[in-house]
Amino acid sequence: MLAVRAVDGQSASGIDLKAMDPSVNPCQNFYRYACGAWRKNNPIPPDQSRWGRFNELAERNLAIERGILEKAGDSQLGNFYAACMDEGVIDRKGIQPIEPLLKQINEISSKRELAAEMVRLHHAGVRALFNFYVSPDDKQADQEIVHVDQGGLGLPDRDYYLKNDPRSTKLREQYEEHVRKMFALLAQAEGAGDAQATADAHAVMAFETALAKASMDRVARRNPDNTYHKLTVAELASLTPDFEWKHYISTIGIPPIESVDVVSPDFVKALNATIADTSVANLKTYLTWHVLNAAGDLLSRAFDEEDFRFNSHILRGTKEMPPRWKRCVRGTDRALGEELGKEFVEVAFQGSSKQKALQLVGEIESEMHKDIENATWMTPATKQQAYAKLAAVTNKIGYPDKWRDYSSVKVVRGDYFGNVVRAYAFEEHRNFNKLGKPVDKSEWGMTPPTVNAYYSPNMNNINFPAGILQPPFYNPKASAAVNYGGIGAVIGHELTHGFDDEGRKFDGAGNLRDWWTAEDAKAFEQRADCIANEYSQFSPVPGVHVNGHLTLGENAADNGGVHLAYMALMDSLARHIAEKEDKFTPQQQFFLGYAQIWCENTTEQSARVQALTNPHSPGEFRANGVLRNMPEFREAFSCKVGDPMVSPDPCRVW
Repeated sequence: MLAVRAVDGQSASGIDLKAMDPSVNPCQNFYRYACGAWRKNNPIPPDQSRWGRFNELAERNLAIERGILEKAGDSQLGNFYAACMDEGVIDRKGIQPIEPLLKQINEISSKRELAAEMVRLHHAGVRALFNFYVSPDDKQADQEIVHVDQGGLGLPDRDYYLKNDPRSTKLREQYEEHVRKMFALLAQAEGAGDAQATADAHAVMAFETALAKASMDRVARRNPDNTYHKLTVAELASLTPDFEWKHYISTIGIPPIESVDVVSPDFVKALNATIADTSVANLKTYLTWHVLNAAGDLLSRAFDEEDFRFNSHILRGTKEMPPRWKRCVRGTDRALGEELGKEFVEVAFQGSSKQKALQLVGEIESEMHKDIENATWMTPATKQQAYAKLAAVTNKIGYPDKWRDYSSVKVVRGDYFGNVVRAYAFEEHRNFNKLGKPVDKSEWGMTPPTVNAYYSPNMNNINFPAGILQPPFYNPKASAAVNYGGIGAVIGHELTHGFDDEGRKFDGAGNLRDWWTAEDAKAFEQRADCIANEYSQFSPVPGVHVNGHLTLGENAADNGGVHLAYMALMDSLARHIAEKEDKFTPQQQFFLGYAQIWCENTTEQSARVQALTNPHSPGEFRANGVLRNMPEFREAFSCKVGDPMVSPDPCRVW
């Protein structure tokens, strides 16, 4: 790519000069050097728990979507959005939308009826007890299989129930009080007293704690060998003999099946004892809570506000509820994502961005081939397998080739809850309908306006929605160096995922298969351990450290992605000599372009949630953690051994 001069009158290169804090020595803390002024001048908005460059772009996309929806009139999109915006109707309905679900739960008289009730609740999008879905078979990636997985918790992770430090203990108390308040609101809406609410909340906490104790932790789940257990339906039933699995499977709405992937057999096995130890009354209480939890933000104001108070304010530090229009745009995107995405692409996505992204993908793939070739720690046998996998990678840019047809989704003005449930039922049916058919590799897992990207191990493809192919990630007016540091690093990141600690266990066809020699696997693990140990030393807030093993895949992809993008820049500079712009060399522009996509501010509460649950490191460490490992960065900014931005023991996988 060739540089284009003058970016919005701001800089010649495309670097955000106003974001920088030149008083900071780049060799001491490059993140603060690149983002210091941005962080000072961009406090977290009251309706957010974190605020960064991703959020800035997401808000711009959200405003574009709002314009589309407000002009949509009497259409499926327009009616869905209007129903969400009509708070008056939602308030007047009170708990009426969930009364049929509550009545069904109330009519349960024995535990033998639990399976039938789970069918009804899962159809309504209430994810109680366990998760049940269809996705590719890890060992036959061209075929779809049913997965039975752990679930049924109201807090974000099992560790919230199990850790005994003062903060965790307090948060459990706050969660139990939240459950109590929701039960009290339900009792008031039904015209009853709320004396039972405290006991109900305690029963929910006891049941969910039992589920948490049986759940696999997030680090263990990162290993695909730990989450693949193909069993017959009879074998599944034997794990939980007191739950009518055969009834559930025969009535949930899937074709007849012979086998399932039981993702966490220990969890499914423990369900039996958990259900046996719980009275019918308390099982009904637990199910009622999950109806309230799933529907809280879809009901009248009192439920909506209490849902926000705990899940956003207490848990993540968000000060104010987002404006209704934002929530309704996001709700429409979740329900009718490709219908809205089709309109978004027409308005906001330039075809030239797609072509430029495709060009960059080709360049980055070429650099990955060289990187494998030059990997002195890999034997020729494993390299040949890696070349084959790399050659099989496919990519999707911007939006689907064929748009999803939502015409069967009934959308009614004045029935927001019903619209959400019917849209969920459509998606569930679409998911279940994959069984018995070849895997559709053209399917997207994100909607076009999404500011994100992903790699799919089973499909061996990299995916870049239109939403992220915009500044600061890709700017057609910026220099080549800045764009290599932005979207180039993002592309390299996703490609590296195919060869990270999880992705490397899948072959080019997307199958879970060990294609590594024992010697090479050991060498990989040693290099990966270096990164895991390095990032475990980083602390986003006092008393909290990054979980280097949970974030290993993303950190390895960050390090590899920047390395690949830098290699591509060097090849570009060999073809097209570039001068300094804004007093920075192309190499310096590259590293600034990369660091500035991670400028962010985060509430302490959100930082703590992220440390427990997010496989990505905080923005500061996504920048500094990578660059301190790169001799190219040290050279570009003349850093010296002993400077904080020069690792004494650099880590590198790819």
